[in-house]
Amino acid sequence: MRLFSTTQHAGASLRRMAHGGGALLLIVFLSSCGSGSPASSSTPHPTPIATPTPTPTPVTPDSLGCPSPYPPPISRLHIKVQYKYKDYWTVDSTPLVGPDALYCSIIGYTDARQFCSIRMEGAADRAACELWAAGMSNDTPPRRGPTFTLTTPDGKEHYCSGETEGCAHDPALGAWTIRAYLGGVYTVCVEDGVCESTQVERGL
Repeated sequence: MRLFSTTQHAGASLRRMAHGGGALLLIVFLSSCGSGSPASSSTPHPTPIATPTPTPTPVTPDSLGCPSPYPPPISRLHIKVQYKYKDYWTVDSTPLVGPDALYCSIIGYTDARQFCSIRMEGAADRAACELWAAGMSNDTPPRRGPTFTLTTPDGKEHYCSGETEGCAHDPALGAWTIRAYLGGVYTVCVEDGVCESTQVERGL
């Protein structure tokens, strides 16, 4: 009976504490909840994925209409005044490759020459192979073929881009010939840096 009474007494005491101290416990609980710093809620941003730069498709001889045997690099250029008309003269150039006797013999030369044109005169693919070997020009806009410039007597250099510059390309003449309206030093260059010049005395 004593054990039961003690247990009963303890239970009653706990109930009184719970009843009387419930408000205090609630205040303590709410105080502890509000005393801390608010949790930061940052939205993660996705890491941007770098877009790979597309690799330009290389220009091959075949894509320009120049089949095998592919020409070696241009090593020399011949340049000269070709025709003298009233309104302009024509300045013509020829790209040469070599020393490469094997290549020269394969494309048709039979004299064991070390240097030769890129294709034999009259070959259907000559123009295409010459353009591929020339690379891109330096004038504006860039185009496949050689770069022609005129240095006038006053020392100024002009791209052959029109009559007002003193010289101009003529599509009917092909990439390797230009119209010379003024006299001066005419220079032809290819992308690899091979150049050759000639003096034109027109109007000087």
